[in-house]
This record gives sequence, structure tokens and C-alpha cells, in this order.
Amino acid sequence: MSRLPLSLAAVSAALLLGACGQKTEAPANTQTASESASAQACGRVRIANMTWQSAELLANVDKLILSAGYGCDVELVAGDTMPTLTSMIEKGQPDIAPEAWVNAIREPLENAVKDGRLHYAARSLPDGGVEGWWIPKHVADAHPEIKTIDDALKRPDLFPSVEAKGKGAVHNCPSGWSCQITTENAFKAWGAKDKGFVLVDTGSAAGLDGSIAKASERKEGWLGYYWAPTAILGKYEMVKLDAGVPHDKAAYEGCNTRADCEQPAKTDWGHTEVVTVVTTDFKQRAGQAMDYLSTRGWSNDTVNRLLAWMGDNQATGEDGARHFLRTQPELWKTWVSPEVATRVEASL
Repeated sequence: MSRLPLSLAAVSAALLLGACGQKTEAPANTQTASESASAQACGRVRIANMTWQSAELLANVDKLILSAGYGCDVELVAGDTMPTLTSMIEKGQPDIAPEAWVNAIREPLENAVKDGRLHYAARSLPDGGVEGWWIPKHVADAHPEIKTIDDALKRPDLFPSVEAKGKGAVHNCPSGWSCQITTENAFKAWGAKDKGFVLVDTGSAAGLDGSIAKASERKEGWLGYYWAPTAILGKYEMVKLDAGVPHDKAAYEGCNTRADCEQPAKTDWGHTEVVTVVTTDFKQRAGQAMDYLSTRGWSNDTVNRLLAWMGDNQATGEDGARHFLRTQPELWKTWVSPEVATRVEASL
């Protein structure tokens, strides 16, 4: 490469400084041309803010990263599984459902994907949603022979009922939830009544959580239905029992999920697929923001711990999202480019 003579270089530099108002600082905006175009294309984005904590947390993480990292104009809108996905299928809004538990609406959702109206992005929870019967870890450690539901039902003495003396207790899902039906049918399928157990109506999510907290803090026995990710599993160590049988899709969906099921079957709970769903309109204009949504996902353990932190600190979804971005950069930086990561960190 040729070089200018020193004197000519000096003159050139002086002219350049004069033309620029003698400002030598690097520009604050480090976006590349492609990233700038991507931000303009991203435009206004509506994200479904679902009613449960883990979904609220992820929606806020997406809001912070898409707005600060990609320049999107993000709005969170209230949502829930059925109404949100139905609206996305029929109206193309909102643009993103960050944590869609697709089993509840699989057939119409699959049809919309096949028709090109909606698209799957990343799996929000790569290990899926988890359902089943659980016991406290202190009980599992003290009785390593208890591995399956059948093992636990051999020991009603380890899981005593408060109201039915001499009986064991299986704690049910909150009233009105679909898991209340599946737990009742599992109780029948495993013959728990004949094995000395009663089914306890916990009444509400708070009642169910309270029963786990009480048993864990007092080092007492507890047996019942639960799921992940949740705050309670981030705070108290619980062990999911092996069903001892595989998932029977036909039996589970055809009978065990129905209140009028006369002969429920022993079957494991099905793997619950949890994914991010986006509209075609958003996918077509999202640019590099779509790369982020096609990459990011976290484990149940990660979410459990974050939800426990939120509960302990009475934190909102936005508080939890900021806490995550500040404390776990080693995870979320794998979802984005270094340039995007720099902008997100600067916004915190």
C-alpha cells in the first residue's frame, strides 16, 4: 500500500478535522449497515404477555433484547394460550407468543403453520414442560427405594393425611384446572384409594404451593401433582417420580383428560412442547431479530431459579428479566451477536 508524504498527510488530516467540526470521537452507534436496516424493518412489535410467571418473564426478556438490541418498538399485550394463539391464527396479532404450550391447541396451530400463517421459532423450553407426581428431595434421599409412583403408594405412612388419620395423602391440582381431572384419573388408575390414600383438594395454586412449602420447611412427607417451570421448584428441592410406564397418547387424550373417564389408564404424562410462535408478517420483516427468536431458549432449572428470585423479592416480570440479563450474560449472549449484546448491556 502506498503512503502519502508526511506533510500531505498532515494537511489532509487537518482538512478532515475541519470538515468534521474537529470531533475525533468514534460514533456512539455501533450498528452495522445491515443491523440498522434490520432495526428499521423490525418496526412495531406486539408480544403476548401470558398470565403465568414463566411466560411473563420471557416476554419481558424478549422486550428488552428486541428493543435495545434490534431497535424494535415493542409493546406487551395481555394474553393467554387459547385466545392468543387463536387471535394469531385468525387475525395475525399479536406478532409473537414467546412461551406457547402447544398441546392445548395443537391441531389448529399445526394447520396454521402448514398454511403459512404462523411459524415456529425456537423451543422456549428445550427440555419441555414437565408434569407428574413429585415428592420432596429429603424424602427421596431418606428412602432411595422410592423411584416410581407405585413405590410411593406402598408407603402411605410416609405421606400422612392431616384430616384422614391413618391414610396417606395425594395432593391434587387446583380446582378448575385441567390437571385436576388428570390427577383424579391417575389416582384411580394407580388404585391409590385401595392402597390407603385419599385425594386432597388443595383449592388453589396458593394452597398447593403452601402445602409443598410447609412440608419442605418441616421436613415432612408430601406426595402429589406438580409441574415445571415454577417458582416453588426453584425454592424447594423436589423429585419427580417415574410413572413406571410410558406415555399412552391415545389413553391419555381419549380418557385420562376427561372428567367422565370411566376406566383411566396408567400412563405417563406426555412431553409438553413449549415453543415460540410468530406470525408470517413478523417473520418477513424481522430481519436479524428473527435469528434471535430462532435461537433463544432456557432450561426449566434456569427458569425455576429466576421465578424463585422473583417471589423472594416481590419482583415483576420486567424486574426478573433485568436480573437475568445482568446476572447470566454467559447464557443470553449465546443468543445474539456481540454488537447486539453490547447495546443490550448498555440499556440495563
